[in-house]
Amino acid sequence: MKSRIKKFVFNISFIAVLTIVLIFATSNRYSAFAAERYQDLQIFTKVLNYVQQYYVEEVDTKKLVYGAIKGMLQELDPHTNFLPPELYKEFESETSGEFGGLGIEITVQNDVLTVIAPIEDTPAWEAGIQAGDKIVEVNGESTKGLSLAEAAQKMRGKRGSKIRLGIFREGFEKPKEFVVQRGVVKVRSVKYTDLNDGFGYIRLTSFIENSGAEMEKAVKEHVKNNKNGVKGIIIDLRRNPGGLLDQAIRISNLFLDKGIIVSTIGRNQREKEVVMAKKDGAFTNFPLIVLINEYSASASEILAGALQDNKRALIMGQTSFGKGSVQSVVKLGDGSALKLTVARYYTPSGKSIQSEGIKPDVYIDDVDAENYKKAIIKRDVRRESDMQNHLLGTREQEQAKANEANKGADADKKAGEEVNYWWKSDTSKKKPASPREKLLSEDFQVMQAYNYLRAWRTIENYTSLGTNTANAGATPVVVPVETEASKVIKKDSK
Repeated sequence: MKSRIKKFVFNISFIAVLTIVLIFATSNRYSAFAAERYQDLQIFTKVLNYVQQYYVEEVDTKKLVYGAIKGMLQELDPHTNFLPPELYKEFESETSGEFGGLGIEITVQNDVLTVIAPIEDTPAWEAGIQAGDKIVEVNGESTKGLSLAEAAQKMRGKRGSKIRLGIFREGFEKPKEFVVQRGVVKVRSVKYTDLNDGFGYIRLTSFIENSGAEMEKAVKEHVKNNKNGVKGIIIDLRRNPGGLLDQAIRISNLFLDKGIIVSTIGRNQREKEVVMAKKDGAFTNFPLIVLINEYSASASEILAGALQDNKRALIMGQTSFGKGSVQSVVKLGDGSALKLTVARYYTPSGKSIQSEGIKPDVYIDDVDAENYKKAIIKRDVRRESDMQNHLLGTREQEQAKANEANKGADADKKAGEEVNYWWKSDTSKKKPASPREKLLSEDFQVMQAYNYLRAWRTIENYTSLGTNTANAGATPVVVPVETEASKVIKKDSK
C-alpha cells in the first residue's frame, strides 16, 4: 500500500515538474514574442507622440491612428481593408440590393485602380463605364497609391451630385473624362429571357441578399412556360463581380443534388471547411451552359467551378478573373470594421481559384455585334416556296385550309398591288425585334451558347442511335468523337 502511495505521489510530482517546465518554456517563447511586438509598438507610439507634440499644426489623433491602420493593411493583399464607421455603414447597405453611389465593382491591378465590372442599369453603366477601365483620376486628383477603401470613399457622395472620372481604356490615346451622376443604385440581380422551344437565358448580374430566391423564381417561371419540357438554360455570369457566398451556395444547390460546392482553407492547411450540396436539388434534369469572362469574379467563380467540377454544366467563354480569397468582416468597437482575408477558395476538385480563375470547357472570343453583322454574307436567295403558283407543301396546305376557314381574310388586298411576275412579293412589314431576337442578334457569345444547347439533344440522339443500331446487329451509326465537352453532355442528359 505504501509503495502504491509513493508511486502515486511520484507520478503527481513528475507531472507537476513537467507542467512547470512546459509553462516556463512556453512563457519564454511567448515572452520573447511579446517583447518583440512591444518594441515595434513602442516605435509606433514614439512616432505618434512626436507628431502630436511637435508637428507644425495640431492633428486629429484618430485620423493618425486610422491612417496608420490603413498603411499597415496596404502591406497585405488588395482585398484586406480598414472600414471607418461611415464606410462600414455603406458596405452593409451594398449587399441589400439598394444603395447610393455609382454602381461599379473595383480592384487594384498592377497598382492601378481598375473596374472589374459596372453593375447593370446603374449610373456608371448608363454613363458608359466598362469592365477593364483604368480609373486614373477622380475629380482631377490622381488615384495612384490609393487603397480600395480610400478610392471607394472618394467616389461616394450625395445623391444627385456628379463625379468626374479620368478613364484610360484600351484604344484610348490618353485618358478621357466621364461624368457620372450619383444616384440610388437598385440592383436587379436576375434577368430572364425565354428563348422559346424549351430554351431559356438567365443573366445573373451580382450575388446580393435575394439573388438565390430570384434565380429559383426565374427557373420555375421557365419550367411553367415550357409545358413540353425544358431543353436547356444558359446562365450568364459575364461581368458579374460576385457578392455574398451564401447566395452562390444557394444557387449551386438549385442545380446540384450531391457533391462538393466549395471548400476553404485558411492559414492552418490541415483545417479545411467543405460545403456539400443538399440532396434536394430541384433542377437537375436538363442541360446547363454557364457563360463567364475575365470579369466574372468571386462568387461567380464559385458557382461556375461547382457546376463544372460536378459535371453539371458546360462552361463557355473566357478564363475568369481569379479572385479566390475569403474575406471576413470584423466589427470594431467604434463602429469601424476590419475586412480581413482569412482563407482561399477551392473548387470541388481541389483547384485554387486565387489568381487562376475558372477555365472554360469551350473558349469563345467576345465579338463586336456590329462588326459581326457586317461580316455575315447576305444573299438574296429565292427558294421553291418563293415561286408563284408553286406546288404547296404539307404545312402550306394546312395553312391554306386555315385561311379558307377564315373567310375574307384576303378580301382587303388592293387590286393594284404590284406583283413580280415570277417571284412572290414580300409585302410584310418588319416587326420590332423581340427580347429573344435582340439578345441572339446582338450577343455573339450568347448565340454560340444557344447553338450548343440546341446541338446538345442532337448529339445525344446520334449517340443513342449509334448504340441501339449496334446492339440490333445493323450497321452502326458514326458517333462524334468523345471530347471533355461531350462527356459533360452525356452525363447530364441521363
